[in-house]
Amino acid sequence: MKILTALVWALVGLLLCAVAVWSLLAITYAGPHNDMLRQALSALPVLATLPVLVALGFRRWRWRALTLWLFLFAGELWWWSSLTPSNDRAWQTDVAVLPHATIDGDLVTLHSIRNFDYRSEFDYTPAYYDKTFNIRELTGVDVVAVYWMGPAIAHVFLSFEFGAGNHLAISIETRKEKDEEYSTLKGFFRQYELYYVVADERDVIRLRTHYRNNPVEDVYVYRAAGDLDNGRRLFLEYIRRINQLRSEPEFYNTLTTNCTTSIWLNTLVNQQHLPLDWKILVSGYLPELLFEHGRLQGDGLMFAEVQRRAHINARALAADEVTDGAAEFSLRIRQNVESASAE
Repeated sequence: MKILTALVWALVGLLLCAVAVWSLLAITYAGPHNDMLRQALSALPVLATLPVLVALGFRRWRWRALTLWLFLFAGELWWWSSLTPSNDRAWQTDVAVLPHATIDGDLVTLHSIRNFDYRSEFDYTPAYYDKTFNIRELTGVDVVAVYWMGPAIAHVFLSFEFGAGNHLAISIETRKEKDEEYSTLKGFFRQYELYYVVADERDVIRLRTHYRNNPVEDVYVYRAAGDLDNGRRLFLEYIRRINQLRSEPEFYNTLTTNCTTSIWLNTLVNQQHLPLDWKILVSGYLPELLFEHGRLQGDGLMFAEVQRRAHINARALAADEVTDGAAEFSLRIRQNVESASAE
């Protein structure tokens, strides 16, 4: 019993240490704007936890120390819950305009579809347009995976096709303020709002194949396999979330509402959705997971070959040399993807 008791209190101590680290980081990233005050407050969780860890070794003091610690932690949780997302901030230009949709039966009109004219990654002319889609005309859904730091990490988004070359890309990203950069660690601490980029493919794909060169980004376009009714339900769920975020902003979270976990959450509208898997969390392996479950076209081929044919960087660069049209661009980057699925 003494050994078991000691083990229990050791686990309690580890839990206190973990909470102290989380508290330190939360205050560091989300605390007051004044640097000196924020640094002073971020030290408090550690300073408050150290004497409690010592008190755990003394039966007389451990419960008193824990009670005081819990009181202090409750105060921090109250502060944490007071942090609220907003649509009213000084946003970076590429995420400044919130898209939304109106629905009339089978017709869905997307407002503020992004279609920037890029000269470089950060030099562009903003442009938007509205367009109506008939969900009964949905002919396919593509999974777009973008890699820049090895095979384990990718940004994944979907593109919905309504007839040849008529694509609408929707990418789930962070909504960053001016002079703010993305940080995976900051993404755990309510530093970014959740944002659905609704864009022309010549915007959201060309940005990655043409203009993001430090580091170079490799883009893969896979055609999803499955019932088109599932694709329609998924598209309407995306529309619901887009409209919801316009009226009820939410925080982005690196783990729970990132690009792939958000896609998975949206697929829950379909009974045949994939179970949660570590390859969803380690986003670079999501295409492989989809292939293993028969959710990507390319029957009879090994995944390595499907992946090779899905790589579209060279085709995207070549497409720009012969056309400025969005529909032809979308057709040209898919030429080998479609032939792969037909073999």
